[in-house]
Amino acid sequence: MTAATSKHSFDTSTLFERSLDPGLRTLGGVPQSRPMVDGTRRGWSAPPSLLPGKSTAVPSRHTPSNRATVPLKIAIIAHLKFPIAQPFPGGLEMHTHFLASALRARGHAVTLYASEGSQADLGLVPVCPPTGSAFDAISSERIDRLEAEAYETIMDAVALGGFDIVHNNSLHPLPLLRANEIKAPMVTALHTPPFEPFVQGVRARAHDMTFAAVSESLAEEWCDVIPRPLLIGNGIDLDAFAFNPAPKDPPHAIWTGRLVPEKGPHLAIDAARAAGLPLLFAGPRADAAYWDSMIAPRLGPDVTYLGHLSHAELARRVGEAHVTLCSPRWEEPFGLVVAESLACGTPVAAFGRGAVPDILDASCGVLAKADDVADLGRAVSQAIGLERHACRRRAEHLFDATVMTDRYEALYHEKIHLVAPAAHRVLDEA
Repeated sequence: MTAATSKHSFDTSTLFERSLDPGLRTLGGVPQSRPMVDGTRRGWSAPPSLLPGKSTAVPSRHTPSNRATVPLKIAIIAHLKFPIAQPFPGGLEMHTHFLASALRARGHAVTLYASEGSQADLGLVPVCPPTGSAFDAISSERIDRLEAEAYETIMDAVALGGFDIVHNNSLHPLPLLRANEIKAPMVTALHTPPFEPFVQGVRARAHDMTFAAVSESLAEEWCDVIPRPLLIGNGIDLDAFAFNPAPKDPPHAIWTGRLVPEKGPHLAIDAARAAGLPLLFAGPRADAAYWDSMIAPRLGPDVTYLGHLSHAELARRVGEAHVTLCSPRWEEPFGLVVAESLACGTPVAAFGRGAVPDILDASCGVLAKADDVADLGRAVSQAIGLERHACRRRAEHLFDATVMTDRYEALYHEKIHLVAPAAHRVLDEA
């Protein structure tokens, strides 16, 4: 089925772009700053009873679940803008990659529907070239058409695939609108604040699908669209982001992420200079106009671009830094960069937006007023003196990816268990 003949038509002009537009991520045009909170009260603890906002004590690091797991046949529907492969363009790609890898390592049969160039040994079914980001009306229309056709193809395959469970990471409405055509239950992870047309699909399934938000602040943003979603915080590979007790001299700061306006790297450069620290920064140059106008003019002997680094090199560089800057200009849904930094033992200075105040506490980070460069500079000067072991403890306590995988696994089994009795009732009635 092509986009032209698809029964599902959306204005998908900027699936990511609109949701990431910094102008849409403030309330009434005023940057929103939030204070730090106790992360254990915000859903960052370990495997829950799978009731919204409920959780149990954090288990020991890397302790496998003592629940015997039955191997499942799992479909993961990725977004299509970038490949699910290193070097990761962003946090969603890394999350999807880790989840697929971890589930396969636990013996599950995973099929990953993703764009071409994704890692082949994840059970990959490549469906189209990476669709990328729109930069004008023509490219937006092209992306809409490609993604509509690709997700129709994916859902046709999933319907015939005999899966036990479908994990939807697509951020596209079409898998949601066609979910009732497949026999397997679907779980949809919420990785961004509400945006159209994704909201269309979420509303359509609000009554009969389980949604899991990656942070408490993100769950709050979705509450006007759906009943309280579950909370399954993201995790990171704590072995990949190894603890470094001794940062590399001379003292310097680091910033990592996509080089786009909503991530605010230009503000991080200005704040590092205000604090008198050299800055290294790394990430994909996803917006050429932004780079030319806001980043290139700020480069100098004290500001060094490292390029788009591999996972291993990124972890090494973060561990060598004395402090990490985080400068979101939107309500950051999670902040994997912050969790990675803490795992390496590197304290964080950050704007207090979105989920960032849920991640940091006074032992491992210092918050600044949103979009306030001088205040971020102050936070840098204070954060650099924090104790690195405390940062690592925070990461181990809250962001072990093994725990995240346990929680998704438990959710899959719960949804399958709920569906199975209903199927038996239908057969009995027949």
